[in-house]
Parts: sequence; C-alpha cells; structure tokens
Amino acid sequence: MRRFIVIAILGSIGLAILTIGGALALENQDSFCASCHTEPETTFFARSQKNPTDLASAHAAEKIACIDCHSGSGTFGRVTGLHQGTRDLFNYARGAYHRPAITTQPLGDELCVKCHAQILATRESGSRPMNGHYHFYLPAWKATDKSAARCATCHTAHTPGLASLKFMAQGKVGKLCEDCHTALSGKIVR
Repeated sequence: MRRFIVIAILGSIGLAILTIGGALALENQDSFCASCHTEPETTFFARSQKNPTDLASAHAAEKIACIDCHSGSGTFGRVTGLHQGTRDLFNYARGAYHRPAITTQPLGDELCVKCHAQILATRESGSRPMNGHYHFYLPAWKATDKSAARCATCHTAHTPGLASLKFMAQGKVGKLCEDCHTALSGKIVR
C-alpha cells in the first residue's frame, strides 16, 4: 500500500510538471490563445496576421506574443498570467465565459515599461523633451491620484489607429492633458 502511495504521489508530481511545461510552451503561441477566445479577440488575432492596424498587431509584427504583454515581469508575473490563463481555460471548457471577453486584470504600466522604460527616463542633462512630456509627469500625477491615466489609457492596444500617432486614442488625449495639468497645478485647466 505504501508503495502505491509513493508511486501515486510521484506520478502526480510528474503530471503536474508536464502540464505546466506544456502550458508554458503553448502560452507563447498566439494562435493557441486565440483558439479559445471569442469576439473581439478573434478579430485581434486576425489583425495580427496583416499589416498593423492597432498597437497589438504592431507588436505582433515585431514577434512580440500576446503573453508578453498579458503577463507581468518576473516569476510572479508569469505565475499570475498562468493562473489567469488556467482560470480562463476552465471557464471556457465548462461554457462559463463572457462574450465579449472582459478584462478582469487591466494592463498596468509595469507591463509596458518592461520594454519601454526609456520613455520614462530623463536626459542626462536632466531636461525633459516637450514631445512626450506627459510620460515624465505621469509618475507625479499617479502619486497624487491613484486613478490617474495608465499607458493603455492613451495607447489602446486593440483599437484601430495610426502607427504615426503611436496608436493613441485621439478622443481621450485632450481630456487627459487637462486632467494631468489640473492635478499637478491645482488649477482647472481648459
């Protein structure tokens, strides 16, 4: 009996390792992720197969997988991403998923600055370029207001836009400028 328990435990551990290894291999394939997703995600995946029309498809053209943005950095970020993916997979398998899918964990700035940290850097002289100065004041705004904008507030990943404008949500930008100036100056800016 004891031998059976040891074999069962070792078998369970082996199965868990194979399952996790398989999941890690599959999560790097956008086609695997898209196979379960319903609209609008299937549209997002289809866009990634053509000339970039949104930020996500521009990233896909650079061989950046969905999971690269949809998981945090480091081991904790990967585990969190795997947990979310596993939960989504089980919900999909039992038919308990939302159509269209809802984001339960909005993408935070830390996911963007994994690759785009230079945007928040100042020049060696300490000056900030006027072009994109918003990025330099974002940390100060966030320090005063926890609901301040995130990278994805302006740079929407799955909304069609123009690459020349960094896929910015043009309708939101003016209001965000006003909100930031008001928060940091204490004066209502219009």
